[in-house]
Amino acid sequence: MVTIRCKDREFTNIQAILFDKDGTLEDSQSFLRELAIKRARSIDAQIPGIGEPLLMSFGILDNYLNPTGLMAVGTRGENEIAAAAYIAETGRSWFEALTIARQAFAEADRYLMRNPRTSPIFDGCYDVLKALAQAGLKLGIISADTTANIERFIEDHQLSEIIQVAIGSDRGLRKPDPALFVQACQSLGVQPEFTLMVGDAQIDIEMAKQAKAAGTLGIRWGQPTATDLKNADVTIFHLDRISILD
Repeated sequence: MVTIRCKDREFTNIQAILFDKDGTLEDSQSFLRELAIKRARSIDAQIPGIGEPLLMSFGILDNYLNPTGLMAVGTRGENEIAAAAYIAETGRSWFEALTIARQAFAEADRYLMRNPRTSPIFDGCYDVLKALAQAGLKLGIISADTTANIERFIEDHQLSEIIQVAIGSDRGLRKPDPALFVQACQSLGVQPEFTLMVGDAQIDIEMAKQAKAAGTLGIRWGQPTATDLKNADVTIFHLDRISILD
C-alpha cells in the first residue's frame, strides 16, 4: 500500500487510482468543440436555425467548451437524445428526430478523427502515471467515452503496461452511478476504500464519494479554483501535484 500526498492532504493505504479520461488525462477540449460544431451544422443544414440552440445544449458558447456541459461530461447517447429532443420540437416525430440526430453524429465521426494530434495527452501525464505504476499502484480509466476510444487512447500514448482497466459508458453503467466505480475496483482486485478517484467533473467526484472511495481529486488544468469541483477532497491544476510518500 502507498501513501499519496496531494497539496496539504495525505491519503494512506492506497492500492489503486482511477482516472477520468477527457479533460483529466486527454486534452480533448478542441476536438470535442469541433465535433459539437460539426454535429450542429449537419443538423442545421437540414433544419435551418437549429444550429445555435443545439450548440448551447451541447455546452458550446462563444466557441468555448463548457467543461461541465453535456459535450464534455455526457455520453454519446445522451448527446444524441439532447439533439433529437431539439429536432422533435420542430414538429418531427421522435423516430425521425432520432434518425436525423444519429445520421448527423455519424457524419461528424467520418469528418473528424480522434487521434494523438487532435486529442493529445496532457503534458507530464505519462511520467506521473508511470511513477504511480512503478510504486505498485493499480491504475484504471473510467470514462463517459466508449471503451474502444479509451483503449485507443491507451494504445496511442503507450499506456498499455501502465493502465490495467478501461471501462466506458457502453458497458451498461454510466457516471455518476457508484456501481461503475465499484466495478472498476473489482476489475483491479481492490476495494473502493483503498482507491482514489481523479476527475475534472462533478459527476466523477460524486460517483467516487457515493462508492466510499478513499479520496477524490478534482483536476482542472490551469484553473485550480474551479467552483464545480468544490466537493472534491483536493483540487489541483496539474497531475504532478500527486506525489508518493512511501
